Amino acid sequence: MKTRYLLLILSLIAAFTFGGYWLGTQTTVSSISSTETTSEMQNQDMQSDAQSDTKNQKDREILYWQAPMNPSEIYDKPGKSRMGMDLVPVYADEATSSEGMVKINPVVVQNMNVRTATVQQKDLSTVVSAVGKVEFDEQKLFNVNPKISGWVEQLYVDYTGKMVQQGQPLFSIYSPELVTTQREYLLALKTRDKVEASSFEAIRAGGNSLLEATKKRLEYWDIPSSEIDQLEKTGDIKKAVTLTSPATGMVLHKNAVEGEFIKAGTSAYKIADLSTVWVQTSVYDYEVPWIEVGQQAQMELSYQPGKTYHGTVAYVYPTLDQKTRTVQVRLEFSNPNLELKPGMFANVRIQTRPKSNVTVIPNEAIIRTGERNIVFVAKGEGAFEPREVTLGMEGGQRNNEIEVLERVKAGEQIVTSAQFLFDSESRLQEAIQKMLQQKDAPDEEMDMETPETEINHNSGTDSTADTVDHSEMDM
Repeated sequence: MKTRYLLLILSLIAAFTFGGYWLGTQTTVSSISSTETTSEMQNQDMQSDAQSDTKNQKDREILYWQAPMNPSEIYDKPGKSRMGMDLVPVYADEATSSEGMVKINPVVVQNMNVRTATVQQKDLSTVVSAVGKVEFDEQKLFNVNPKISGWVEQLYVDYTGKMVQQGQPLFSIYSPELVTTQREYLLALKTRDKVEASSFEAIRAGGNSLLEATKKRLEYWDIPSSEIDQLEKTGDIKKAVTLTSPATGMVLHKNAVEGEFIKAGTSAYKIADLSTVWVQTSVYDYEVPWIEVGQQAQMELSYQPGKTYHGTVAYVYPTLDQKTRTVQVRLEFSNPNLELKPGMFANVRIQTRPKSNVTVIPNEAIIRTGERNIVFVAKGEGAFEPREVTLGMEGGQRNNEIEVLERVKAGEQIVTSAQFLFDSESRLQEAIQKMLQQKDAPDEEMDMETPETEINHNSGTDSTADTVDHSEMDM
């Protein structure tokens, strides 16, 4: 009984073991078959893509082969570069034109942080800032000097810097010649009165002529009319005659001393009218075309923050300072409260008139080579075209904009950063294209314009060779 029970158990264990082994074998075969099927499909797709790429590459024309680490190292056939790296083909549809067109992968353009700006058509103006110095108005300077020699009897204005009004007495002068002329005037006056009743016209005219000549002599000596009228009314001859101020202003210079003999023509006083002042400032030569007479100007003083004075441009000097490359500009400001004192320094801003409807680009977009001014225009899909432009006047805030006279138009996109990399790439591609064109012309001798770029020709006779190792070539 026990033997039969033991045999039955062993039979069941054997059946289960065989069934598990058979099931595992079937699953492994199915998995291997499925994996092989998937692998075969992927291999077929890869082979199909490779065949398609190979077919496309065969259809594309290869211009030359280029070293991946040195774009100026180019060859006629594939192989190894001087650094031992595989040469990269350059296709005709990827090469730039001989005019310097640059084509870069859009991903590379984004990694280079290339920024562009739109060419605008607008009014362009600028604010010219400079430092000015307050000076006297030269048109309102007055020099007081007697036209007759004599002695200073009394000083009414006795120190420099004093403010005087027009007609205010300055000093009195005694001159023997002046006393004699006063006496002659009184005699001429009496003579005129005596002959005025004469029946002869010539006698009456002679009396009037003598009186008029004597009066003119006093007037030519700058004797005030009030003094002459007083002499005519009273008939009293004054020993000293008072001279008055010709204008309202400040005494800049005093040479008259009481009791001193002063000669005719000697400067006794120098008076300046400070109701208006000049501000002399210097602007750079490239800012001069913006400045015109009559433009509005503003001025601020360092010790009066927040207060602005308003004036106008009075004159632009016609000469240029060779050392500083600046031009003098004269501004005129009113000074009713005499706050503006000659000798002060001030910050000046000149608001220029706008130039209407001009083509404007950012100043940073220009590559200045000394002989040419170049900008790069974005053509889309990673293509950038260099253009030589003609520039006009600079303007905008802090002169960050500039006028373009030709070669660009409003709405185009220009590069404002990394344009120097585009310029170097454009020059390299242009040199390569020129050499390739000369290479294709057998009758013309190749002329290497760019020594940094050279093209290498294989000297082997076997034209069917696929690759040539250039790593052992003598540099």
